Amino acid sequence: MSTLNTLSIPSIQHRVSAEEWQTRVDLAACYRLVAHFGWSDLVFTHITARVPGVQDQFLINPYGLMFEEVTASSLVKIGVAGEKLDDSPFPVNPAGFVIHSAVHSARHDAQCVLHVHSLNGVAVSAQRDGVLPISQQSMFVLASLGYHDYEGVALNEEEKPRLTADLGTKTFLMLRNHGLLTVGPSIADAFLAMYIFEAACNIQVRAQSGGAGLSFIPQQMIAGARAQAAAATHSLGGKLVWPGLLRMLDRLDSSYAT
Repeated sequence: MSTLNTLSIPSIQHRVSAEEWQTRVDLAACYRLVAHFGWSDLVFTHITARVPGVQDQFLINPYGLMFEEVTASSLVKIGVAGEKLDDSPFPVNPAGFVIHSAVHSARHDAQCVLHVHSLNGVAVSAQRDGVLPISQQSMFVLASLGYHDYEGVALNEEEKPRLTADLGTKTFLMLRNHGLLTVGPSIADAFLAMYIFEAACNIQVRAQSGGAGLSFIPQQMIAGARAQAAAATHSLGGKLVWPGLLRMLDRLDSSYAT
């Protein structure tokens, strides 16, 4: 494995289109945010984004870098089989792209696929009833949630059709005994969805640990959650929070954009 670090990677901004560079900056920011909020599992999950204007090309993290180290220039361009398409000095984990390639192939509306092994998410994924309707956050998740049963470490190509069928047209997918997955028409949308998903799981674990009976939100309220979410964000979705998140990252460490 390469011993190069992020400081030795020169900027490739001049070698890619403006659209690809912006996607790289946003995707690197997403990796940093996942690390900031404590959802990363060392180097063992992935966030992918489509390369704008190019069919079947995606960006993924360089395998071995911590999420807090990822930069726009260190992201690796890969094809649908997880093969490297550029001369990046970093390796990739093709096995880790099995889930992502399945989703990207089935959901052409998904610009970004975000998968985490967050502790709260895995804890709820191990519960028979999954996400419970006990919080406002859970209401938004339940309005567009699928479940996929555990089939072992995601290395089997034969699992792909079952995974994509369970996701369908939904935004949220709970991988039972495994973790959480969100998709979005933008990186910002996928991140906001994951923030809400993880918050719902965190609240559920805390509520269950309190020992008291739980109050459930009526099903008819969940049915209208999508419209309420659009109203609450002025129909901007992730665009509403993304600029503020980038400003926060810039205050902490702006190297993600290099």
